Amino acid sequence: MADYIDFFNRDVMGSVQAFTGFYFFIRLLQQKVKTYYYFLFIVSWFIIMKVVLADRITELLVFTFLLIASGVFICHTNWKSVILYAVLTVEVMQLSYGIVNSLLSILYPLMFFFNQKVVGFAFMLFGNFALLLAMFCYHMICQYFSFYETIEKKYAPMVFIPILMIFFMGEYINSIMYRLNFMDSSVFILYTNYYPMLVIQIFGMASLFCIMSAYKKLLQNFRFRTELSLLEQEEHFLNRYVEEAKAHYEKTKSFRHDIKNHITIIKELLQRGKTGQALNYIGDMEDITEELSFPYSTDNPVVDILIGNKFGIAKRMGIAMSCQLILPYPCLVRDIDFCIILSNALDNAIQACRNVNGEGEKYIHLTGHIQGDFILMEIENSFQGNGLIQQGTGLSNIKAVAEKYQGAMSIKTQRVCEQKSVNTGLL
Repeated sequence: MADYIDFFNRDVMGSVQAFTGFYFFIRLLQQKVKTYYYFLFIVSWFIIMKVVLADRITELLVFTFLLIASGVFICHTNWKSVILYAVLTVEVMQLSYGIVNSLLSILYPLMFFFNQKVVGFAFMLFGNFALLLAMFCYHMICQYFSFYETIEKKYAPMVFIPILMIFFMGEYINSIMYRLNFMDSSVFILYTNYYPMLVIQIFGMASLFCIMSAYKKLLQNFRFRTELSLLEQEEHFLNRYVEEAKAHYEKTKSFRHDIKNHITIIKELLQRGKTGQALNYIGDMEDITEELSFPYSTDNPVVDILIGNKFGIAKRMGIAMSCQLILPYPCLVRDIDFCIILSNALDNAIQACRNVNGEGEKYIHLTGHIQGDFILMEIENSFQGNGLIQQGTGLSNIKAVAEKYQGAMSIKTQRVCEQKSVNTGLL
């Protein structure tokens, strides 16, 4: 009978615990994996536990390692987030079982006058309620504290270190307080006072939720700061667009007002036979019309103004430019969002070209096309550096706008070249 109980506790319930932890670990990462990966995880866990007769600490470390390996190689998720959620998953399971075991240890002396075999079997079954407590805690974390999509990786250590401290402190206290004095082969007395242990474990679980809540507030503040930066840029671009539109309108109005005079002068020169002067005059008019027209046409008038302005700055700095960008118009992507992407990208490209020393080639190539349900835009420019790109506010804003339309941003650098790719959704 004891062998069956040991098999049930160690093998059956151990496998159920491993499955539960892996399932909620995948949910925390907001990923979906095929069913056979669950089976593979349980089999791996079962085999390792059979081969390695490990103590409690080793079991927790092996389980954590399997979770990390699954997150990195199966879910292909950022390793910092994987480690964070793996430790969180193990810690919730550890505290849940610690709370229930401490509670049962407090109740056990009260059952001294009952049949000890029945009491022992009942306590074994009730001990598995720890799994329900762990599932409840996992559900609360997934529902109220799941923030993988907005997680800022550089802030991960701020929540990882306190959780890791709770983990090791809990195990250290367990090693000190859980000591058994065996009276004989079947009866033992627990001389540990479990009330402080229960309180410590409850506060440990509460601390986890407090840490997660504080971290969520931190990420919300980071998101609000990003949104505020985008709003400030939107206001800046709207004001600039209004000024550019007014200036362009005044030039066009002035040219239309003077067109009759220009035609009269050309007609008079031709009548007098001064063809050369008339041609020179027409050439001057062509220069004026070029100033009134946009140097590059993307089929989006707002973007045309922006590109004309940025490329005008680049031209004065001796930077070679080319543009092969056609945008759908009208489009579900707002004009102001196009401007945020292109303005920040072109500003970075111009700055990179300015940093090119000596006789190095300075160029900016802007291309774009529709690919399925997405617009793919690429900005390639000359670059001189060590290949490391510091992501400042400009690139963060590009990334935020791309993700707003279920898109993405990527940057590739070579020895003398830098390429930014931005995908934005059309639908």
